[in-house]
Amino acid sequence: MPSSLASNRSRSRRPSETDLSLEYHRDLAGRLSGDCVFQVMEDQLHWMCELASSLSVDQTDKVHPPYGWTIRQVIGHCADAERIWGDRMLRLAAGDPNDQLAWDENAYADARFGLGNMRDLISELGYCRQANITFLRRINPTAWNNVGSVDGNRISVRGIAWVAAGHLQHHFEIIEKRCDIQVSRKPAMT
Repeated sequence: MPSSLASNRSRSRRPSETDLSLEYHRDLAGRLSGDCVFQVMEDQLHWMCELASSLSVDQTDKVHPPYGWTIRQVIGHCADAERIWGDRMLRLAAGDPNDQLAWDENAYADARFGLGNMRDLISELGYCRQANITFLRRINPTAWNNVGSVDGNRISVRGIAWVAAGHLQHHFEIIEKRCDIQVSRKPAMT
């Protein structure tokens, strides 16, 4: 195994109890399969494209009870969250000691950021995810262990990366269920 690949797998390994203090975050990370968050995040880029190409306009703008957001709003929410995860990883990797504030996802959704066209929303989400992957690949391997707090809850850079991936999986699974579709989650092996 090339040394850069071994280094990526070592730093991107599954989070431990010390990486995540919230049960909800441990649950999101625990839903993911595999041992390398880079692979999970990159596979989700494929899943994102497959999912987007399988949705009709009628599906994207419909509220599917018991949910309160349209699929378009969910994708907008995922893009917002991906930006926030990236900011948190940046701050923790840099050693920022300040407690980071929680964000009100409903206030963001109510601001109607998610009303752009779906192609642009999916592109935005994909670009945000790619930026986060690129950032994680460039930081010092020891920065993955940096711990800080978000709304008073302890979390590491590694923990945030896994929570970001778990959060996206959570929403994509709900979209598939709501729209009664199932798409390829990983590229075909060649």
